Amino acid sequence: MKRFLTATAALALTSGMASAEYNLTILHTNDFHARFEPISKYDSGCSAEDDAEGKCFGGSARLVTAIEQARARSNNAILVDGGDQFQGTLFYTYYKGALAAEMMNKLGYDAMTVGNHEFDDGPEVLRGFMDAVNFPVLMSNADVSAEPLLADTLAKSTVIERGGEKLGLIGLTPEDTDELASPGDNITFSDPVAAVQGEVDKLTADGVNKIIVLSHSGYSTDQRVAAETTGVDVIVGGHSNSLLSNTSDRAVGPYPTMVGDTAIVQAYAYGKFLGELNVTFDDAGKITEAKGEPVLIDGNVAKDAATEARIAEAAKPLEEIRNKVVAETAAEIVGVREDCRAKECAMGNLIADAMLARVKDQGVEIAIQNGGGIRASIDAGEVTMGEVLTVLPFQNTLSTFQVTGETIIAALENGVSQHEEGAGRFPQVAGMSYAFDVSKPAGSRISDVMVGGAPIDPAKVYSVVSNNYVRNGGDGYDMFKNAANAYDFGPDLADVTAEFLAEKGPYKPYTDGRITAK
Repeated sequence: MKRFLTATAALALTSGMASAEYNLTILHTNDFHARFEPISKYDSGCSAEDDAEGKCFGGSARLVTAIEQARARSNNAILVDGGDQFQGTLFYTYYKGALAAEMMNKLGYDAMTVGNHEFDDGPEVLRGFMDAVNFPVLMSNADVSAEPLLADTLAKSTVIERGGEKLGLIGLTPEDTDELASPGDNITFSDPVAAVQGEVDKLTADGVNKIIVLSHSGYSTDQRVAAETTGVDVIVGGHSNSLLSNTSDRAVGPYPTMVGDTAIVQAYAYGKFLGELNVTFDDAGKITEAKGEPVLIDGNVAKDAATEARIAEAAKPLEEIRNKVVAETAAEIVGVREDCRAKECAMGNLIADAMLARVKDQGVEIAIQNGGGIRASIDAGEVTMGEVLTVLPFQNTLSTFQVTGETIIAALENGVSQHEEGAGRFPQVAGMSYAFDVSKPAGSRISDVMVGGAPIDPAKVYSVVSNNYVRNGGDGYDMFKNAANAYDFGPDLADVTAEFLAEKGPYKPYTDGRITAK
C-alpha cells in the first residue's frame, strides 16, 4: 500500500513551473440519513428549546447557509454527496426519496453516488429519486443491465465542466450491498478497484485528467482504491461515517488523507459537517496542493428561513406520531455506532431484551440484533416515539426461527468477522453470552458461548428471535435464510422496543458482561 502523508506538509508536490493552475473547491456531504431537522449531540432529534440555545447541529436550513458561505469563499466550486441520503428518520419513512430530492436540488448538488440505503426499498424508490433530481446519480461497481428500472438511467461515471475544465466523476457503492439492503435479484456488485480503474481508463482516454471518485465504501476501502488504482485524484467518501480532520481529537485520520497522490476526504455524517477541500491541479491534471477542513454546522450557522419553513411544513404529518411520549429513562441509553458495532452496548441490550421478552412465551431462548440497525442514542428523561424511531428507523419486524447451536456459532462468527471495519453485522444479544478474540482469523474468533447459563450445544435446535433483515440474510447472516419454522411478520421492532421501555419505566440502561473481548 502506498505511504500515507499528512495533508499540508506532504502536499507541496509541485515540481518545476506549471504553465497553468486550476483551483477547485470540492464541497461534500455523506450519510445524511434524512436529518432534515437539526440534530442533538447524540445525532438524534433536537428540541426547539435546545436549538434556540445553540445546542443543535446540522439540518437543511443551516446547510443552505453553510454551502452559500463556502461557495462565496471560492470562485470555482462543486457540491457532491457520498451516498446514504435515504433512511434514518420519519421523514424518509413518510416521504421516501421525495424530500431528499427536493432539498438536494435546492442545495444545488452536482452529483452523488448510490449508498446501500438508497436500495432499502428496492430499485423502484431509487429510480423515483433519480427521476426527481437535477444531477447525475452514479455507481460503477455494479451491473444493472438486467434491472429495467435502472439499466438506462444509472451511469457508472459522468463528466461535468467547471471553470473551463472537464471533471470526471465516478460512483462507488459497497460491494456487499446485496447483503446490506434490498437491491433485488437483477443487480450484481463487483470489486471496487477494478470498477474504478475501468472508468478512469475510459475518462482518461477521452482526455479527462481530473478525476474524482464519489465512494460510499468506507475509509479503509477508499485507502485500498487509492493505493491500487492509477489516475484517481480525489476520493470523496462515505459509509463508515468517518470524521477526517486536522483539528478534532475525534478524527480517525487527517483531512485530506493522502495515499500516494490521491486525496481522500469524508465528513462524518447526518449533516453535522460540510466538507470543504481546496485542490490545485497543474496543467497535466496532477494535484499540487490539497488542503481543507470540514466545517462544523453548529448553532453559529444561521438557518435559511425559507428552508426552515419548508421543513416545518413537511414535518406536520409526522408530529402526532413522533411527539407522543412513550416512556422514561433514568439515564442516557448509549447507542453510538462506535460502541454498538464493536462491543456490548446499552442500546443493544435494551433492544435484544425487548425482542426476547416479546416472544419468550413462545419458547424462544436467544435474541440477536445487528449493531448496524442501531442508529442513535436516547438521552435521559422522557422518551418520545420519534426518538425510538430515530434509533430504529428501518421498519424491521420481529422474526422467529429455529437453528442448531452450530448455526448460532456460525452467525456469531459472521457478526465479529468484520470487527476491524466497524461493520454493522456485530451481534448484540439477549438470552446468551459469548466472547470473541479479534487477534484470531475471522471465522475462528468466537468462544465461551452460553445459552441460558449453559454451554451452547452445537447439535441442539434453538429457537431464536431477530429482525426480518437479519433473518433473510442481511449483514452476511446467510446461515439464517433457510432456517426452520421461520416467521418474519412479527410486530415492528421500534414498537416492541417502545412498549418494553414503557413497561420498565423509568428504564435504567445497563451492560452486564454478556459480550466480552479477549
